[in-house]
Amino acid sequence: MAKKKTTVYLDESVLRATKVFAARTGRREYEIVDAALRGYLGLSAVEAVWQRSTLTEEEATQLAYEELQAMRRERVSTQ
Repeated sequence: MAKKKTTVYLDESVLRATKVFAARTGRREYEIVDAALRGYLGLSAVEAVWQRSTLTEEEATQLAYEELQAMRRERVSTQ
């Protein structure tokens, strides 16, 4: 995936911890921040599911739409 440069303001202690962790693990600071954000946003889990899926984007969208419609019908019938 392409990388894009940005500016982020961090608490000094968070930045210090990021630098220390990067140095201890032999990684770059941006890699630590990227991994932390992916984890916080749940992107790691989403990417893992995408890698295991055999559905095309269109098939996945159709399945999601069908499940949404089924849930709405179920909700209406229980009211």
